[in-house]
Amino acid sequence: MGMCMRFLEILCAIVLPPLGVFFRYGCCKLEFWVCVLLTVLGYLPGIIYAVYVIITDPERHYDDDYTPV
Repeated sequence: MGMCMRFLEILCAIVLPPLGVFFRYGCCKLEFWVCVLLTVLGYLPGIIYAVYVIITDPERHYDDDYTPV
């Protein structure tokens, strides 16, 4: 399920960059507002930043039986 969600977030980030970042972080995080600013200043920088943020974000959801070391 994680790869499917990440794919959809990247797809949304290409169409509307802040939307992909919103799905990953919500609207009250710095990453979202930086993406909004970059998208307003230029569509391409917004896409690059959004895809970068989504790809480099580690998975935050773990399975119940998985314990991170």
